[in-house]
Parts: sequence; structure tokens; C-alpha cells
Amino acid sequence: MRLKLYYCIRLIPIWLLVGCSLSADEGNSDRPPNVVFFLVDDLGWTDVGSFGSSFYETPHIDQFATKGVKFTSAYAACHVCSPTRSSILTGKYPARNRMTDWISGRLDYPFQKYLNVRTGQELPYKEETIAETLRGHGYKSAAVGKWHLGSTPHTPDKHGFDWHIPRNWSRGAPNRTFYAPYNLEGLEDAPEGEYLTDRLTDEAIGFIEDNKDSPFFLYMAHFAVHDPIHGRPDLVEKYEAKLKANPPKGNVPYALEGNPDLAEPLSREYLDEALSDPAFAEYGVLPQHTVKIKQFQDNTQFAGMVEAVDQSFGRIVERLEELGIDDNTIVIFFADNGGMAGMNIHFPTRTVTADELDRAFSTSVLPLRGAKGWLYEGGIRVPCIVKWPGQGQAGTVSDEPIISNDFYPSILEMAGLPLVESQHADGVSIAPILKGAKTLDRDAIYWHFPHYSNHGMQPPAGAIRAGEYKLLEYYENNTVQLFNLNEDIGEQNDLSKSNPAKTKELTAMLHAWRDSLDAQMPSLNPDYVEVDPHKWSREANLNQGNGQRR
Repeated sequence: MRLKLYYCIRLIPIWLLVGCSLSADEGNSDRPPNVVFFLVDDLGWTDVGSFGSSFYETPHIDQFATKGVKFTSAYAACHVCSPTRSSILTGKYPARNRMTDWISGRLDYPFQKYLNVRTGQELPYKEETIAETLRGHGYKSAAVGKWHLGSTPHTPDKHGFDWHIPRNWSRGAPNRTFYAPYNLEGLEDAPEGEYLTDRLTDEAIGFIEDNKDSPFFLYMAHFAVHDPIHGRPDLVEKYEAKLKANPPKGNVPYALEGNPDLAEPLSREYLDEALSDPAFAEYGVLPQHTVKIKQFQDNTQFAGMVEAVDQSFGRIVERLEELGIDDNTIVIFFADNGGMAGMNIHFPTRTVTADELDRAFSTSVLPLRGAKGWLYEGGIRVPCIVKWPGQGQAGTVSDEPIISNDFYPSILEMAGLPLVESQHADGVSIAPILKGAKTLDRDAIYWHFPHYSNHGMQPPAGAIRAGEYKLLEYYENNTVQLFNLNEDIGEQNDLSKSNPAKTKELTAMLHAWRDSLDAQMPSLNPDYVEVDPHKWSREANLNQGNGQRR
């Protein structure tokens, strides 16, 4: 269903008063540019062809990279979805507005030394979102797809969006399926078997067509490529044939990762050797608190999801061109966190069988370490391309670190609108980079996750990236790791002991940043039951009881 006509009619008096043309073919330069923010869920850094994938095919996104600036060090503000989405819409670090975990957040268990901080359950009304600010300048706005920033009444229309679909759906995934019937309000008319990614694209294009004669903000937030891992059947068939003709090279489809915050962390040599031990053969939380991380991009269902997203992006860009408004439309391509190379272990006793692996592990994020749910690069570094017609460079690559809070001030500057510095307090405009500058005027970017992670059972932690260095600090035992990302993008060579000066400097910066935001820290668990992590086992999990909310 397209935007209702009366929304469009309401625009006419506004633009007549300011003397702007309502023609799509005339006067584009007399009004602010349109903005399309294309957000993909759980898309890993190397899940796009132009970012390194040789299995997934993304020709439309790859072509778009030749028309804008490709950011190779773009970061999500969190390794899970809701906090990053909050940072995009508010221009603030998740720690500042208390939205530090996905909604509703992870349960607490007795094996945790600390309790999870209770994350915010909705985007605070006090925040003036980018949609609200743009609306104040005559924009019409739509949120299509995933919201996951609060349930009714905390819906998109309460945060600056004139229209949204589906309605009254606050969860992070679609209602069990990507195939119609979807059981989603506003999409009841879908013919059986229709694919959700395609349908949401239809809705987005309808909004564009209905608002082509006035400035608009489209927040196209796909549910894909989040699980359930349901590829479009025709594309799945294509990738099954491709995989059969070109099977992955190598014999290590999964690698082991441990808890970095142990008193004696497991070495890479030990983890690699343990793979051949039958005790580590299952998929779940394994002995010594280890988990498996996928090493191959060979999931044909997921490949079908990725290419459907690419087709969606291509259709939207093509429609902008057909309507003659592409030269006055800013387009941002981004992902909300890294790829699901590690399975979701919401319940520590969960295991999956060999025939369920493609539903539990979606992709590989190599050469990055970790996955969604980790503060290693695999959880937070994401693909990003920005096109700024008439102002930004085309076909260039920037390795300057940027983060999702930067988009709010960037959009305002690109649109020629006044900044709202009190709102987007933690964002820096990337407009200078788009115009050709090499660096931005800031010292570092930060992360704060005062929770235990669903993916990999990682402990609460924070991180800082300053220049080529990245430091991670874990909150259970105050373990720190330091990496030089220019030399070690896979984060395998910990420099914290060999470079104590840099470790001390970045630790102090991270602590000062947390203090400046009054960031919430986890509190001790009164029901804590200590388990020797080196004797961690399935039985130890079972003996810990059921999780609970605090």
C-alpha cells in the first residue's frame, strides 16, 4: 500500500509558501535533496562483491560503488541491531541514551559474574530523530521494514515518520517467514509465496513515486539478511548450482573461538588443535566456553537473501533515475552490524545438528575476526557506500574510520540544512571525506556493551579505535587486548603487553569517554555460581538453571 494521498496533498501549501516548484523535472536545485538510507540487517563486511565476496553476487551495489565513496573502515555503533539503529536516528552513541543492547535484551544466568544492564526498551521521546529534523524543513518521510526501536506506542510515526510499513511490528525479525503470508499488518494482501524483500521494495518505490515532487527521506530498513535464513527460491537454486560447480577450498569450515576475558585465555594454537577433539564436535557452547565461527561463504539460502537485497537496491536506484531525481538524491548504503558467522546462543544449552547449520550460521566474515555479537572487527565493521550528487566524489575509496552516529550531521550538511549539535552530539559530518578530504577532525571512536552477548557468549566489554590502533577492554576480569589494524586486520596479534604505553593511553581515553557519557556499567550478580571456565561443559550449562530478567 502506498503513502496515502492526503499526505502528499499536505505538502502543497508548504512549497507554495516558499515558492518552490513542484515539478520533478524542474527546480530540483531549488529544494533540498532527497535522502535514501538503505539499511541491511546482519550484512557482514565481506558479504558484498566489491568488499570481497566471491560467492555472493551484488552487481547493483558494486556498480553503485563506482558512483560514490566506498568506506572500508565504516563501523556500526554496536555489534547488534537496536543500538546501531538508535545511533543512526539520533546521532548519539547508544551509551548516551541507554539503548546498549537489542530490544528486549539477553537473560541473566547464574554463571555470569555480573548482571546485564537493563537496556532501554524504546527510543526515548526526548530524542529528535533525523526524520523529525528533516520534517521541520518540509520533508516527507517513510520507514519501510524493520523498526526494532520500541513497541506500540513507540512506533515510527511517533518519531518523525509520516508513514511506515509494516505497522505495529516491533521485533527484530519478520514474523517467522520471508514468504507470504507474512502475518504483518499492512501486508495482508500479499499473494501466497511473495518474497518479503521484494514486497518491501515495492512499498518503498511507491513512496518515492508519490513524493517525487517534494523532498523526501526514505529509511529503507530491510529485515534481510537477518534470520530466518530464507532465500528467494529462484536465487537459492542458482547458488546451489554455483556451489556444486565451485565448492569451497579448504577443510576447516568452522574455527573455534574462546572467551578472551579468562585468567588464562586459550591460545590460537590450542583452539586450532581442539577442533579435532570429539569433545568439540557439536555446535553450541562447547568445553572451556568455546564456540564455533563459520569460515566459508557457502550458505545458498543466505546467498539468495543477499542477492535479493542487491536487486532491491538496484530497483530503487533505477527508479530514482527513471523519475529524473537521482541527481538530487543522497543515497547511503549501510549495515547495522556484522554478519552472523557465529550462531545465536540466546539459551546457553542450545545446540544445532549438522542439518541445521545453514539456519544457525549465515556467512563468514573473514578476514575479520569474530562475528555479530563480538567487538572484534567481524561484529562492528560493515560495508558502506555514500553518493552525494554534484558534491561528493565518485568511484573513490576512503579508509578513514566513520561510525553510524555520523550520518545525522552528515545528512544535514549534505542537504544544506543547519546542524542540531545538541542532538547529534556524538556524530561528525563525513561530508569533507565525500568531497575528497583524507581525515576527520576527531581522536577516536568508541563502543560500550555492558551485557553478555548472545553470539559467542562474549562478556561485557568496551572498545576504542584511535588511528590504526584498537583496544578492547572486558569487564569481568579487566582483560585488555590491543591490535594494530593496519598490520593485523584479523586481530590475532595482541600488543597490549609489548606496547604498554599505547595500552595505557587508550585505556585512559576509553574510561574518560565512558565517564563523560555517564555510561551504565554492569553490577555484581548476587546469584553468581562460579564455574571453572576451563571445565565449562554442557553439563555446567544445564546446572546453571534458567535465565531470567532482572
